[in-house]
Amino acid sequence: MELSEKEIEALVLKSQKGDQEAFAQIYDVYITPIYRYIFYKVSDHDVEDLTEVLFLKAWENIRKYKKRKNTTFKSWIFRIAHNLVVDHYRLNREHSSLDPWISDTKKEADPVRLTQDSLDNERLKFAISKLKRGYQQILILKFINDLSNTEISNVLKKSEGSVRILQFRALKALKSELTDMGINTYE
Repeated sequence: MELSEKEIEALVLKSQKGDQEAFAQIYDVYITPIYRYIFYKVSDHDVEDLTEVLFLKAWENIRKYKKRKNTTFKSWIFRIAHNLVVDHYRLNREHSSLDPWISDTKKEADPVRLTQDSLDNERLKFAISKLKRGYQQILILKFINDLSNTEISNVLKKSEGSVRILQFRALKALKSELTDMGINTYE
């Protein structure tokens, strides 16, 4: 389900007035990108629980959301996801690194494609897990969840210039990691 920012903001206003159906539509829009974001940050047995907690927190706090010039609802909800992941790591310090062998559970009919996609995702997840946390964050927000630099700067509370620099460094580090794994990265 794709909605424009204006349509999302209209649903948010209705949700702030207690409209559960409007929030259900917001949920439908953001469930996949939020799940995907959390999937790349924590082990698979925690993904569904954290995703559920995120939407509960979003519902409980939606009245606190205020549209600002450079802040969208998308960056607001991803900020909640970011904070949840940080809290999760604080509470589970002994499990603070990503489990690189988590399988991808896509529901595609072609078993060859499913196997290849799963292998590619596992390799990518493993390579990303070897990077610094800040680099992981930037790559997941930008390239897996398609957030803009403005939205990323709101989520991470960094300037857009810092975000661009971190993206460049993260991509360079990822390329190096993939090369070390024997995966050809094209120039």
